[in-house]
Amino acid sequence: MSTGALATLLSQQPFSFTGLKTIGKVAFILDLVLFLTFCILISIRFILEPRALSKSLHHPHESFFFGTFWVSITLILYCIQSYGVPSTGPWLVKTLEVCFWLYAGCVLLVVILPAYPFLVLGRLAAVLECSQPQTSAISIMVGGIVFQGLGWMTAFIMYTIYFTRLINSDLPEESKRPGMYVAVGPAAYTSNTLVALGVQAPKVLPATFLGITSVPTGDLWKAFAVPAGMFLWLLDFWFFALATVSVLWGYKKLHFTLNYWPFIFPNVGLTVALIQTWNVLDSDGTKGVCSAMTVALVIAWIGVAVMNVRAVWRGDVLWPGMDEDMEDMEGHGQKTRPD
Repeated sequence: MSTGALATLLSQQPFSFTGLKTIGKVAFILDLVLFLTFCILISIRFILEPRALSKSLHHPHESFFFGTFWVSITLILYCIQSYGVPSTGPWLVKTLEVCFWLYAGCVLLVVILPAYPFLVLGRLAAVLECSQPQTSAISIMVGGIVFQGLGWMTAFIMYTIYFTRLINSDLPEESKRPGMYVAVGPAAYTSNTLVALGVQAPKVLPATFLGITSVPTGDLWKAFAVPAGMFLWLLDFWFFALATVSVLWGYKKLHFTLNYWPFIFPNVGLTVALIQTWNVLDSDGTKGVCSAMTVALVIAWIGVAVMNVRAVWRGDVLWPGMDEDMEDMEGHGQKTRPD
C-alpha cells in the first residue's frame, strides 16, 4: 500500500522536473513486483498449511490485512491510469472502466470493517474519469461518490470507537503509536475525493444534469465539493498532529514493527488532498509545502523500507512469536527468532 501510494503521489506533483515521471514509474514497477511477490508467498503459505487461511481471516489483527490487499489493487489501477494511459491507446481506457466496476463488485462482496477499499475507490474514480467518454465518466463519477460515502461513514463510526478508547485508556504502547497515523487516512482520502471529483465535475457533467437549468450543474457540484473537501482536510491534519505528538512523546522506547508503515500511506492521502485543494486555489507557496512533504515521505519510505528489511533479516518481524502486534490465537508458547 505504501509503495503504491507513493507512486500515485509522484504522478501528481505541483512542481515537476525532468525525470520525475521516470522516478514515479520505477516506484510503480517496484510496487507491482512487491505485490506479486507477496501474493505468491502468501499463496504458498496457504497451500502448505490449508487451515492457515481460515485462521488468518478470523485473526483479530491479521484479518484486517485482507482489506489492505484490495486497497493495493486500487493503487495499482490508479498507477496504470497515471503512467500507462498517456502512452497507450483507447483500449486501456476501456479496460480500466471494466476493471473499476469489476473491482467495485468484488469489494462489495468481500469487504470487511473498516471498509478500507471504499476509502480509496472515490479517489480512483476521480482519476479514471479524466480519460473516459462522457457517459462512462458520469457513471464512474457517481459510483465514486457513493462508494466513498460508504467508506467514509463506516470510518466515521470507527472514529467514535477510536476517540472513546483514547479518552478512556492510555496511549498505545510506544512501538505501536505509529499505527495512530491510520486515523489520518479516512478523512484525508475522502477530502481528496471530494476536491478531485469537484474539479472534474464541470468537464464531466452535462450542464442540465439532475434537471438543474438555472446554473451549470458541474459548476454547482464543484462549488460545494471543494469547500467540503477543505472542511475535512483540517480534520485529517489534526489526526496527523495527534499521532506525531504521541510518537515524539515516546520516541525513546520506539523499536521497529510493521506499524511503522502507516508513516507513509495515510500521510500520502494528507499530502495529495492538500495538493488537490491548493491546485484549485493556485497558491505557489502551499504547492512548495506539498513538494517538501513529498520529499519527506520519500525519505521516510526509504528509512522504513531499510528498517523493515533489517528486521526481517534479524528475525524481529515476520517470525512466529516475534510480531508484537500479532498475538498467538492458539495460545501456544512463543517461539524464538532464528540466530
